[in-house]
Formats: sequence, structure tokens, C-alpha cells
Amino acid sequence: MLIDYQKVNVVQDDNVVLKDVNLQVNEGDFVYIIGKVGSGKSSLLKTMYCELDHSSPQKAEVLGQDVCHIRRQDVPALRREMGIIFQDFQLLHDSSVRKNLEFVLKATGWRKRKEREERINKVLDAVGMLDKIDKMPYELSGGEQQHIAIARAILNKPRIIIADEPTGNLDIETARHIVGLLKKISKDGTAVVMTTHNIQLLDEFPGTIYRCKDGSVTDVTHEYHQIDLTEDSKE
Repeated sequence: MLIDYQKVNVVQDDNVVLKDVNLQVNEGDFVYIIGKVGSGKSSLLKTMYCELDHSSPQKAEVLGQDVCHIRRQDVPALRREMGIIFQDFQLLHDSSVRKNLEFVLKATGWRKRKEREERINKVLDAVGMLDKIDKMPYELSGGEQQHIAIARAILNKPRIIIADEPTGNLDIETARHIVGLLKKISKDGTAVVMTTHNIQLLDEFPGTIYRCKDGSVTDVTHEYHQIDLTEDSKE
């Protein structure tokens, strides 16, 4: 099991945002976390890569690590087994696509130039962006930048991808391409956990669905088609 949360409390600024969270993620799982703005979706993701703390959980394990008691010096090693995707892309704006990806590989120990070049070409080809390798981020559309962010996330062959509103700033057709790409990645064994407000895509790309509401997280996989789309899309 890649993530095993049992009765986890999510804490932000000394306030309990979510209480008694039970959530499990296995290899190849495709997991949505839905809910209104302020419901705790992003906070929940942040606990998975140790950006936020947990409070007195029965169990809080991520990739075999007890993240409630993990030492700060061990956090970078944990994150190297993850791919993290943000809504605002967080690309280096003064560097080309190639340089953005090379920066990550150098930082994570890829010493041989040829191996870095081969890996960069492979991930860009996988996300359909190989022809953009020498473009600057400002020369790309929002959707293209998000494709590059996904390529960056899979560079080190992560066991899990954590994506915080990866389609938040995109039109519905581009969002569909992004979610479809993440779904394809999950079929190769990499688990994907993503927050989203694009409720209309849940039917097209099925997965496990958790809903954050009123300080709780509930598995709504078998009832999501009955969710009030207007209510849950106010993100």
C-alpha cells in the first residue's frame, strides 16, 4: 500500500482542518479528491508530502514511511519517490523546457549527460511535447505548460503522483487531455491522487472518489453521479 491513513487529523495553523481521515491508495490507483474551496483538499495533499502536519493518527504511512514521525532530513528522499504537480505549473520561467527538466534530473543525482538527454526525450514524447523541448515557458499555452509539469513529475519514475488542481486554470477540453494523460500514467502502475473541480470528468475517467466536506473525508465512489454538480463545482 502506497498511502495508508487511518484516523488522521489534518492540522493547519494549529486548527484541525480534517478529522479522522481514512484513505488508502495502492499501486495504479486513480484517486480524486473533490469538495468546495476551503474544504481541506489541498491541505490533505500537503500532508502526503510532509508540507503539513498530522495530529495523533492511528496510522499515517506514505510509501512505507511513518509521516507523522518522519525526520525532516528524510523528507527529500520521500519526495523523490513522488511526482508533485501544481495548479500554477511552477516552471522556471527563465529556462527552456529542456533546462527545466534537466535541472530536476541534476538535482536528483543523474550525473551522465546522455542519460539525462534520453530521459528528457522519453518523458516529453510520452506527454506529446517533444517538439516543445527548446521553447520557453512563456511561449507555451497553459495546457502545454501543464503537460510539461507532468513530464517533470514523471522524470524519476515516481511511485505516486500528487496533483493539486492540475486542471484548475484550463478550459474543459484541455482539462480532459490532462486527466486522460494522468489516467494513462496510472495504468502503467503509478498511483495518481488529484484534487479537482472538474466533476464532469469523473464519469469519463473513473477512479476512487473522496469528498471533503464539513471537516470529514468520505468515500463517495459509488454515489458521485448523484452529487449536486453545481454545489461541488464552486471551486
